[in-house]
Amino acid sequence: MEFNFNMIPQDSTLRVVRPTDNVSQISTMYRQALGFDLLKQFEDYDGFDGVVLGHKHHPYHIEFVHKIGSEVGGAPSQEHLLVFYVDCSQAWERACRKMIDAGFAVVESSNPYWEQVGKTFEDLDGYRIVLQNRDWDF
Repeated sequence: MEFNFNMIPQDSTLRVVRPTDNVSQISTMYRQALGFDLLKQFEDYDGFDGVVLGHKHHPYHIEFVHKIGSEVGGAPSQEHLLVFYVDCSQAWERACRKMIDAGFAVVESSNPYWEQVGKTFEDLDGYRIVLQNRDWDF
């Protein structure tokens, strides 16, 4: 096996961290809609409250944080996206229903590419998730 020493190791875990003024509500939405587990929760950890969501067997996590005493507001643009590729159309339809049931709004994407075989959802902070009904092909 060839290893590229200029890259991060393949078994690394990716964590996307996003600020929010609504840690509790956002945590509930993402757990209900995407089936994430609450991996960690913290309060006033060096001035931050937050949660880490994901699944212990998946190599990615989403962390929502709030700096105590600050206000971050909503998403800075409509192009701040998390995209999940769901190739099975039945699983995709179930996932779309779960997004709506959890309180996400269905919105039109500003990029027409995501509308071809996907749906775009917006959380209460204005951040977006795209569920693509296709296999990831790079």
